[in-house]
Amino acid sequence: MDPEAKLIVPLYIYPMTGKTWQPLYGAIAEFPELEFLVIVNPDSGPGSNPLPSPDYVREIPKLNASANVVTLGYIRVHYCDKPLREVCAEVDAYAGWAGHLERAGLGMRGVFVDETPNHYSPERASYLDAVRQHIKASPGIVGDKLVVYNFGTPPDAGLADPGPDVLITCEEPHDRYRDAEVQQRLKEYPHDRARSGFIISAVPREQVAPFTRALRHRGAYLFVTDLVHNIYESFGSSWPAFVAAVAT
Repeated sequence: MDPEAKLIVPLYIYPMTGKTWQPLYGAIAEFPELEFLVIVNPDSGPGSNPLPSPDYVREIPKLNASANVVTLGYIRVHYCDKPLREVCAEVDAYAGWAGHLERAGLGMRGVFVDETPNHYSPERASYLDAVRQHIKASPGIVGDKLVVYNFGTPPDAGLADPGPDVLITCEEPHDRYRDAEVQQRLKEYPHDRARSGFIISAVPREQVAPFTRALRHRGAYLFVTDLVHNIYESFGSSWPAFVAAVAT
C-alpha cells in the first residue's frame, strides 16, 4: 500500500468568477479525508492593499470553510536577497486579513516561502530562521501556522534543520526530475519523507496516476501536472487523475 500523502496546490489562478476554482472545490468535497495545502497568491504576495481584491475576498472563505484545507499565503524572498523587513511586512499583511471582522474567513493558516536558496551559509540560515520565527509568532496567521519553504532542490542540512515544517525538495519538469543529476542530489541530500514535498510538471497524461503513486513513497506533499507551460495558471486535464492518485 502506498503511504499517505497530501496535496500542495499552487493556486495562482485569478478567480474571475465563482466557478474559476470549481475543479478545486469539487476535489475538496469529493475527498474530505484528503488534506489540501492551497497556496493563495493574489499579486506575487498579498498585494499593497489591506485586503486582496473583491474576487479573492469572495473565494477565500470558501476554501477556509472546508476542514481539509490549509490556506497558505505566498511570499518570495529572492534567495534571501529581499530585505527581511519587506518579507516580514508581507507576512503581516496576510496576518491582517484575519483581523477584518467584516470579512470573515480570510485568515491564512500558514505561509509558502518561494525562492529559498538551497546552499547553506550562516547568513542565509539566520535570515530564513527569522522568517520562520516571524510567521510562527504572528497572531494573525491562524491554526498551526504552517511554514513551507520552496527550495526547489534538496537543501543543505543547515537550512533544513530545524527549518520549516515542509520542504519542497524538488520542483522540476518530469524529464528533468528523471535526470541522473537530479536523482543523485536527491540521494545525496536525503530529507525526511514526512516533511518533503515534490512539484513535478510536464508528466505525460497517461503516466500522471502511476507516477503520483510512486512519488508518494518519496514525499508527503505532492503536486503533479501534465501541463508544460504556465503550469500554475490552470488545473490541466490531468487534475482529476492526480487527485485520485493521492487519495487512493
